[in-house]
Amino acid sequence: MKTLTFADLIAQQTGFAGEGRLTDFVSRYDGELYFGDRLNLNRLARQHGAPLEVVYTPQITAQVQRMIGWAEQARAATEYPAAFHYAYATKANFAAEAVQTALAAGAHYETSATADLIIAHGLWRQGILPADRLICCNGSKEPAYRDAIRNLRLDGCETVIPVLDDLDELRDLITTPAPIQFGVRERAAGNRDGRHPGNDRFGLTTAEIEQAAELIADSHHTLVLYHAMIGSQIEDEAHFLTTLRASIENYCRLRQRVPTLRYFNFGGGMPTSGYQLTFTFDYQRFLSRLMATIRDLCADYGVPAPELIGEFGRYTVATHSAYLVEVGSVKAGHAGQPDWYLVNGSMMVMLPDTLFVSGQEFVILPLTDWDKPVRPVRLAGRRTCDSDDIYPRPEQAPLWLPATEGGLVLAIFGIGAYQQMISGRGGAHHCLTPEAARFIVEERDGRLSSRITPQQDQATIMRLLGYRPQPTALPLTLPFRQPVRPAVLPARRRMRERALSV
Repeated sequence: MKTLTFADLIAQQTGFAGEGRLTDFVSRYDGELYFGDRLNLNRLARQHGAPLEVVYTPQITAQVQRMIGWAEQARAATEYPAAFHYAYATKANFAAEAVQTALAAGAHYETSATADLIIAHGLWRQGILPADRLICCNGSKEPAYRDAIRNLRLDGCETVIPVLDDLDELRDLITTPAPIQFGVRERAAGNRDGRHPGNDRFGLTTAEIEQAAELIADSHHTLVLYHAMIGSQIEDEAHFLTTLRASIENYCRLRQRVPTLRYFNFGGGMPTSGYQLTFTFDYQRFLSRLMATIRDLCADYGVPAPELIGEFGRYTVATHSAYLVEVGSVKAGHAGQPDWYLVNGSMMVMLPDTLFVSGQEFVILPLTDWDKPVRPVRLAGRRTCDSDDIYPRPEQAPLWLPATEGGLVLAIFGIGAYQQMISGRGGAHHCLTPEAARFIVEERDGRLSSRITPQQDQATIMRLLGYRPQPTALPLTLPFRQPVRPAVLPARRRMRERALSV
């Protein structure tokens, strides 16, 4: 009986023949993995070692442009008469390279708190955030957040739209001398299906929306936007549309009385392919069905179809980053249990969603050894002494990875949204785990350029914790490995290496 190899396993799960595109963000050629079909991850591991965070921003551009393209196709197919606007929900990843890439690709801007609106204000002043882009301000607005909205509007930005989360926000902001375009967030949408209890606290009741509309109508401001947010990573298309239908009808009823209302923001929730190799979702079909539903309901209520806004956070950035980590040691599991692959890092620090999101999955692929037999394993952080520092969780099935005694480098994908923001950047992390070196790739005029940020050193971590400098502390960064490259590369790889200017 033939021994099952990792290549066999992937072929069984996905039908992948071993060469070409495996997903919309990773490919394999000549036995090596490529990010976005262009960036050779094996080569980066040989040059810089592991752990290494790889940030590939052209993937963000691809995500934005694909969704805009699908929306245009859906508009044409349904003859939807109003525009579609793609907004990046910056809370998913605030890193400058992520935000600026999304803006350059055509995204509008969605904020959730004071700090990201201050960032938006600075980008607007620099012209990086174009003057015609919407800035939708969601979330509960403490006084500092309201002041930031007011300051941006009084600085001349006419496209900032505070989306009201309670009436106190309106009573404060309505005193702003410059006219403001307001939005309202529907509270009922947050947990209409009972699946997202945390969303229940956001937004206004129907009665509060009516009161807000009346207050705005009696002022020099206007009500322009209706926001309904259901949840996150919603892969059930029919459920998504059914749940939104009630919110669309609420929009229509309000639009009958408020002629300035022009935007329907269907929120986030669009799923991403970053977490499962077998992921499928027909984005164009979903958008076509959404547009047809809104078009028909608006016709029934005798109101014009609204311009649509989608807020894409996780979808925009989840697949643009990956961690390369090395299996430093292998430890046998208890009888009948998977073995442990101990990696040179911390799963809790790299993948905090493994703790916070029940059943969270990540795509993990070995850079080499696809021809070797597989065995069930769990990963554990070698740089902590914490029983929770494992993946997958005990209630989840183990991973099947090539057999190794150590030295196998793994690529962990889908980490570009929330993981780094929850863990934090530049701080002191769990068990003083240092941040990995960061290799950032950007595209300018069709050519790739790169820069690298060294791994965090122990002296920096000690200073953050209030310790005096310790000159005898050992460095946490190992010397970079020298690249090992064959003298003659296969023709296809030669072309890829020449095209890659990093």
